[in-house]
Amino acid sequence: MMSPTGTLPQIGDRITDKSAPPDDSAIREWIGADAFEHWAELRNWIDEFYPGIFAPDWLYGGKNRGWSLRYKKTKAFCTLVPEYRRLSAVVVMGGAEREKFEERRSVWRPQLVKLYDEARTYIDGKWLTLAIASADDLHDVMELLIMKRPQKSRG
Repeated sequence: MMSPTGTLPQIGDRITDKSAPPDDSAIREWIGADAFEHWAELRNWIDEFYPGIFAPDWLYGGKNRGWSLRYKKTKAFCTLVPEYRRLSAVVVMGGAEREKFEERRSVWRPQLVKLYDEARTYIDGKWLTLAIASADDLHDVMELLIMKRPQKSRG
């Protein structure tokens, strides 16, 4: 797959063909098989633990940002960003979430705390962009999402 400029894509490049949102096969080809497993696992996890809450929608952010898949109810939950050979998740931490994060600061993995500390704070909160390259990364994202919106009890 060539990038629009005709050069080979670089790691982290976004899917920028705006004619239509990418389907699963296009995503798998772009981000790679390992990242696609995380993509599928995270999507299935959200569907299972937050049943019927989110109808994820594809957003096109222009030729630099490309396509991303946003989960939102009244407030943003998370956005999945398929990048070349990589998957990232964006989690916006509002005031309440930042307080909860700080309370559990010693429990989080050091990489996550560093990312949190270095993230810029905007009016609507801190925007954390987490590259998901391992099961630990995936677990961090899930823990942040549970903190942000506790799961419905099942049973």
